[in-house]
Amino acid sequence: MNIIKDSITVDPGLEGVVVGSTGMSKVAGQEGRLTYRGYDIADLAAHASYEEVAFLLWYGRLPNRKELDEITRTMAAQRALPDEVLAMLRKVPPNAWPMDVLRTAVSSLSLYEPPKPDGTHVSDVAHATHLTAATATVVAAWARLRKGQEPVAPRADLHHAANFLYMKNGAVPSETAAHALDVYFVLLADHGFNASTFAARVTASTWADMYAAVTSAIATLQGDLHGGAPGKVMRMILDIGEPDKAEAYVRNIVDKGGRVMGIGHREYKVRDPRAEPLERMARELGQSAGTQWYAVARRLEDVAVRVLDEKKPGRRLYANVEFYTAPTLYALGIEPDMFTCMFACSRTAGWTAHILEQMKDNRLIRPQVEYTGLIGLPWVPLENR
Repeated sequence: MNIIKDSITVDPGLEGVVVGSTGMSKVAGQEGRLTYRGYDIADLAAHASYEEVAFLLWYGRLPNRKELDEITRTMAAQRALPDEVLAMLRKVPPNAWPMDVLRTAVSSLSLYEPPKPDGTHVSDVAHATHLTAATATVVAAWARLRKGQEPVAPRADLHHAANFLYMKNGAVPSETAAHALDVYFVLLADHGFNASTFAARVTASTWADMYAAVTSAIATLQGDLHGGAPGKVMRMILDIGEPDKAEAYVRNIVDKGGRVMGIGHREYKVRDPRAEPLERMARELGQSAGTQWYAVARRLEDVAVRVLDEKKPGRRLYANVEFYTAPTLYALGIEPDMFTCMFACSRTAGWTAHILEQMKDNRLIRPQVEYTGLIGLPWVPLENR
């Protein structure tokens, strides 16, 4: 809601304010459509690999076969972490929060890249590829180290998603599992000027480098209102346990003024277009494993939408991408407190593409603010305070 004071219009959260332009992705909230570089997300989820989508975001077009093979090889070659970063991870307390670990590790990667004379690092597609590849390795390594297990070295013969599951679990994943994670990575790769992407662009607009900007993005992603919700969605699903217990659970939350995590989106006024492909992945994985978590999630969504419409008519609250992220990642053996790290693994391609776009035609992002403090106070000497 706009607030007008003394001819100043204040838009809390910059809602409705256009602060820039991008050729990266278009979020059509009223229609429930998302496109990357002009391609509908449903088509990309059905046909494109994560490597193809990363190339699309970085270069503005889909790769041909030779280019796809090259970017796949290049990404695979950039997966290994410096020995010093692995040594640092070994010293982290095993109960450290995964996003804290990821933020610190990604920031530390810059230490092993030679700086320019001004102290910044080169920001280009090569370094975008490195960050995208290495971020996944950090997450997989930490998933093992915190359990007292040794990290598994990456394999160059596996695609990005399959290699992640191999590094985390120590075994080559099934085609179903690898495909499900690949679809997840495609769906989460970019989403307009979301909070973390905007943070990355603000950082890049100061002429800070790509490592600094991605670190800003990871820090921003951690919050529950952006990337921190999927873990809490899964905890709801686990707490409910059985589909027929969903309605009582939802009504209890709503009656107490709480939030049903994974329901509602700042942009989408219909169901998030990324929810359907993720729901399909969650259903297939659940059927393969013989678990009930998809059934609980399906019932939870139906109940939540109905109860929220009953309690808050006109709000138009539906499942967002985070809702079916939860049962999908859980079925892949990923722990709920690691879900936001998985989001970062995917979104790094989008963040780095936005950083490159910002740097190409840069202007320092520096919005105005309404001052609401006191003015005209007389100075009081220290001895008289």
